[in-house]
Amino acid sequence: MITFLTNTWAQLELPQSESGITELDMGCGKGKFTLALARRYPERLILGNDVMLGRLRRLDRKVERGGLTNMRLLRASSLEMIAFQLPPRCIDRIHLLCPDPWPKDKHEVKRLVCSDFLCRLRRVLKPGGILHMSTDHAPYFDAWLRFVGQLSWFERADGASDDVADIKTDFEELWLSQGKTVQHVNWRLVG
Repeated sequence: MITFLTNTWAQLELPQSESGITELDMGCGKGKFTLALARRYPERLILGNDVMLGRLRRLDRKVERGGLTNMRLLRASSLEMIAFQLPPRCIDRIHLLCPDPWPKDKHEVKRLVCSDFLCRLRRVLKPGGILHMSTDHAPYFDAWLRFVGQLSWFERADGASDDVADIKTDFEELWLSQGKTVQHVNWRLVG
């Protein structure tokens, strides 16, 4: 089932998972990573969000066919979702994998990862929660290291996503097949 959060000012009530752990695949796209995560960790609540309804509908059919009861799909803007649509301190790990780097200088303002986004993440991550990020765009990755590295509420957490390092998104598989490098970094919310 897809929950529509677009243009919604209400806060979503999340079901409690068996383990108490909730993970979010932000901008899940076709959901290859999200599905694999839900299969690997059936005791966790796995959230996948995207704004593209067609993608979410196809993914929802896969969830139903696979009998995955631990997965919820959210049609939502990532910025709005973390700003007010999710409950405070409800996420243990966020996966932001291969977001659009908007590589042209004039398009940089469209990038999701900015100071506003990073401040909003503090609201939804649990203390000690992990932000797992990846990209094939080296300048964007370098910007992440600068931005996040300057924030006192995040510390590098190398290895915090090693348990899912073998799961690749469609984009990551494509880029790796083309010989590109996809870099990953993890940050832990302090306090």
